[in-house]
Amino acid sequence: MPDAKPQSAPRDLIRVLDGGHATAIVIGTIIGSGIFLVPHKMMAAAGSATMVNLVWVVGGVLSLFGALTYAELGAMKPQAGGEYVYIRDAYGPLPAFLYMWTWFIVSKPASVGSICIGLMMTLANIPALSILGRAAVHHPLEISYAQLGAIAVAWIMTGLNYIGVKRAADFQLAFTILKVLMILAIVAIGFSYIDGSMLNFGIPYVHAKGGIAGFMAALIAALWAYDGWNDLSMVAGEVKNPERNLPKALVLGVLAVGILYLLTNAAVQYVLPAATLGEVKTPVAFAVGRVLGGGGGIIIACGIALSLIVSVNGTIMSGARVPFAAARDGYFFNSLATVSPRFRTPSASLLVQGLLSTALILLVSAFEDLFDLAIYSEWLFYMIAASTIFVFRNREPKAYRPYRLAGYPAIPALFVAAAAVLLYYSFVENLRNSAICTLVILAGIPLFYAINARRQRTHIS
Repeated sequence: MPDAKPQSAPRDLIRVLDGGHATAIVIGTIIGSGIFLVPHKMMAAAGSATMVNLVWVVGGVLSLFGALTYAELGAMKPQAGGEYVYIRDAYGPLPAFLYMWTWFIVSKPASVGSICIGLMMTLANIPALSILGRAAVHHPLEISYAQLGAIAVAWIMTGLNYIGVKRAADFQLAFTILKVLMILAIVAIGFSYIDGSMLNFGIPYVHAKGGIAGFMAALIAALWAYDGWNDLSMVAGEVKNPERNLPKALVLGVLAVGILYLLTNAAVQYVLPAATLGEVKTPVAFAVGRVLGGGGGIIIACGIALSLIVSVNGTIMSGARVPFAAARDGYFFNSLATVSPRFRTPSASLLVQGLLSTALILLVSAFEDLFDLAIYSEWLFYMIAASTIFVFRNREPKAYRPYRLAGYPAIPALFVAAAAVLLYYSFVENLRNSAICTLVILAGIPLFYAINARRQRTHIS
């Protein structure tokens, strides 16, 4: 006899997001600036259109393996906080706290900051907005108009999420549809190029890194472009019928993104030979500009801006749920468990996340540095969170699983291995920022014991 379905725990957040919202969170959060930038890095690393397309497929499959793993975990434990909940229930409160602490202090604020700074860098390419590249304040810190604009965007999107997750998700759904239509238009523009050639797909880039090292460098770039599919797990506590909608949104979302990425890459390769693609740092804009002329760059800049706005909305939405979940367990500051009585959102967590994002934007203005701060810590905990499926399968073999991963244990094992490889390369390539993240993680250990001691005293009294 199968085990009975467990009763839901009491919730302060309300389930108002349907399957369309959930899928839009996956697609809209994944597709940021990556697809517009990484084709250059991938060609310079892999060396041929065939290898680049293979890397896109491998990156998509690995991301799908992660999504399938999270689909079982999310359907089994559809609570706010996602990965925090999986790690807490598998490995205990200390590893879960360290995940939350790193996510709260570094990963999410750095992700929000990098997306907002990237948005301003993109808009600065429009002549009318060139002021974004200038300094607005010189003392005591030099602050650019781009940083001020990035802060403004972060707070506008934080405000949207504050006044209701349904409103933020409606925004996500509508603008994700626009984003998909924009990418399909770019594909159509590329393949409409009169001077395009299928021969471009067979000509190698002779200056590429090549070999296993080149393939791995290209794969890291592809996995960055696919990053963000896990964010849905963090808002699982607000998704209707999560047992059905979480797995469906994760799988369909990653598959849709993979198809869009392959189409976009093919369209760019049809316009640009490998030699050009390997040298031009903004290949999608360059390709569209070649087809449409001078106006192509502005069109792509606006498209990237739209893409990044949708991505930052999903990032802010998901990030605030992690410290909220830890605070509700009593393992973080109680105020962060506050739910707005009017809007039913984790209001305090959203505001503190906005403040931390603002601080990082002011102190770390370089997009690359913000990205490096985020990527190492993110993949470390993707690996740990995905590994919890082995713990639950062994420890709770008869637990209620609305979605059961058919490819277990091979699929989660391959994803964990891929995460470990990416983590190694990220650490080696960015020693300074990786070391900073490691120190931040370790700094959470004494904080955990201090908070836990206070928690135990409170329970005793």
